[in-house]
Amino acid sequence: MYTLLVEIGRKEGDGLPEKATGAALMCFASGIDEAEAVRETVAILKQADTNPLDVTGYGTLAEREAEGHEIDDEERALMARALEENAVIVAQMTPFFD
Repeated sequence: MYTLLVEIGRKEGDGLPEKATGAALMCFASGIDEAEAVRETVAILKQADTNPLDVTGYGTLAEREAEGHEIDDEERALMARALEENAVIVAQMTPFFD
């Protein structure tokens, strides 16, 4: 399970707020490695009519803990769910406005 930050641009039907110029999505994705998690996440976001522009990987739960990231119980539960369901979960969406 990997933590990914995906920046998306605008696309018709993307579901973003009207005046947003894009958004950042914090995602938890399962995969045998980070590259596979990124590919699956981008594919699913494209199917959801979004326009993925850039992906930043933050590693596995163990890697994040080793770097000193604070991870609350809710975030851990979403990570466990992504792993259990072999899924991509969008945990947070932050729209961008100019």
